Amino acid sequence: MAAEMQSGSTYSFKETGALGDIQIADEVIAIIAGLAATEVDGVTKMYGNITNELVSKLGMKNLSKGVKVVVSPEDVKVDLSIELKYGYSVMEVSAKVQEKVKQAIETMTGLTVSMVRVRIAGVAIDKEGKASKA
Repeated sequence: MAAEMQSGSTYSFKETGALGDIQIADEVIAIIAGLAATEVDGVTKMYGNITNELVSKLGMKNLSKGVKVVVSPEDVKVDLSIELKYGYSVMEVSAKVQEKVKQAIETMTGLTVSMVRVRIAGVAIDKEGKASKA
């Protein structure tokens, strides 16, 4: 399958004998990464920039919050910002997130993921100072 850049945030994949082009927007890959990361036990939520945080406070759901993807014809690079539940191992949760995100993107899109960078942006603590159940 050959990939080529279309408009900066969309890639077209051409396969010989196919009925037409398949286009995947960067936003779709970011959503896949964000959803996969939040499925890992120990991850409370994704952390976004100030704009994403304001949008979520207004009740609008941004499924790619806390995710940045760089897609090239050769590979995909992903940067994630997550909030970790108190009491969980940073290294174990991060490794699980990396594997889950890589597997989800590669399975759903056929693209090759060369890097998944995880940034722990916060720790969820409940009022008693124990692990959050969120």
